[in-house]
Amino acid sequence: MREAFEETGLSVEIIKLVGVYSDPPRDPRGHTVSVCYLAKGFGGLKSGSDAASADLFELDSIPELAFDHNKMINDAKSDINAILYQMQKYDVS
Repeated sequence: MREAFEETGLSVEIIKLVGVYSDPPRDPRGHTVSVCYLAKGFGGLKSGSDAASADLFELDSIPELAFDHNKMINDAKSDINAILYQMQKYDVS
C-alpha cells in the first residue's frame, strides 16, 4: 500500500492477492520477486519517483509492458471482470 501511494499518489484498498512472480529470468537485471495484488485506488493519479508519467487504460487496451507485467494483468483479468460485473449489477445511478 505504501509503494502504491509512493508511485501513483493513490491510496489503495487491497482486494486480493493475484500472485507471486519469481521466475529468475523474468528480469534481466537480476532475480527479482514481485507480489501482485488486485486493489481499488482512491485519490488523484500522479507519477511517482520511478516514473515520468502515470496513465489509466481500458483493460483491453493496455500496451506492452516491461518484464512479465502483462502476464500479471492477464492473471488478474477474470477477477477484474467479475468485480466490474458486480459493480454494474448493483449500480443504481
